[in-house]
Amino acid sequence: MKPIYMAGPWITEHEIKTVEDCMRNGWYDYKYVEKFQKEFAAYHDRKYAVMTPNCTTSIHLLLTAMGIKEGDEVIVPENTWIATVAPVTYLKATPVFCDIDPVNWCLDPASVEKSITPRTKAIIVVDVFGNMPLMDELLAISKKHGIPLVEDSAEALGSTYKGIRAGKFGVGSVFSFHRTKTVATGEGGMLLLDDDKLYERCMFLRDHGRKPGGRAYYNYEVTYKYMPFNLQAAMGYAQFQRIDELIGKKRWIFEEYKKRLAGIPDIELNAEPEGVFNSVWITGLLPGKSYNMDKLQFMEKLEKLGMPTRPFFYPLTSLPAFEGMEKIYKPRNPVAYDICSRGINLPGALILTEDQIEFICDCVTKVLKP
Repeated sequence: MKPIYMAGPWITEHEIKTVEDCMRNGWYDYKYVEKFQKEFAAYHDRKYAVMTPNCTTSIHLLLTAMGIKEGDEVIVPENTWIATVAPVTYLKATPVFCDIDPVNWCLDPASVEKSITPRTKAIIVVDVFGNMPLMDELLAISKKHGIPLVEDSAEALGSTYKGIRAGKFGVGSVFSFHRTKTVATGEGGMLLLDDDKLYERCMFLRDHGRKPGGRAYYNYEVTYKYMPFNLQAAMGYAQFQRIDELIGKKRWIFEEYKKRLAGIPDIELNAEPEGVFNSVWITGLLPGKSYNMDKLQFMEKLEKLGMPTRPFFYPLTSLPAFEGMEKIYKPRNPVAYDICSRGINLPGALILTEDQIEFICDCVTKVLKP
């Protein structure tokens, strides 16, 4: 059997030919950047798209344009990749970590409501693994308190909530095109916006404080260099033209896992409640407490059988990067700490075969139903 990869892209001749065209003809314009931005925005019913080198820079760009600064607080979920929170710290603002919902594993509205203070200037919600949060409740909190909501859709390309695509919610949203994502450029990100002034500010901040279309070498502020490049965009644009096919493969992987693991009691996979379509960037597996087994034990047993695994996202406040936070937040965020202690990710590479999925499910079954 070929090696089983946790995550990775599905590349065809279409991508190769598109990138080759860019290599031969794409050095004197931003054609692929502009095409990718325009079509990606339209797909999500957003007015503007701003491509960036990666998703982290997209978040940083947006928070900077929103005026987040030292002394401000930004609400974030406890369980997410650190990239969601890192730009908050870049701006010397304070991340406030909230608990997650036990069903969808995303930001819990009740925890958000309890965490708002006069210093709260933004709420960042993350569509973890492609799952969708209780967006109506979170938007209601945002509106009630006049606090803008930012959607981190890095893992949710193609997911929908009540017919609305992930990436359409809040003042702005961000996507990742990391090599592990559904649409991949190796590294890459996209920021989606509807507000004219916010868009103009982000475009200005993205290119060393120059006004788009302004005088050459004329800088008004010292800002960032978060410009994309045409080769990166050509790859992303070609992948995006296959979006239905790529999401379809992710769904097939998820459905195969659901079917083959259906006989195992007391486990949960990604939630897909009524009104939600989950594009399932990666399949999470949460064994119930009846197994009396933490995730590291579970992963070790699977890896001995030759199956690769990854852990569910750690609570960020449990990590050395946020040293000293655990004693404060563990009592506040019990669901996040509990789910993290048990959950793992199953392989989700877009090149997975049926035989590989059968092998993976056999390994899980051997461990959970010995």
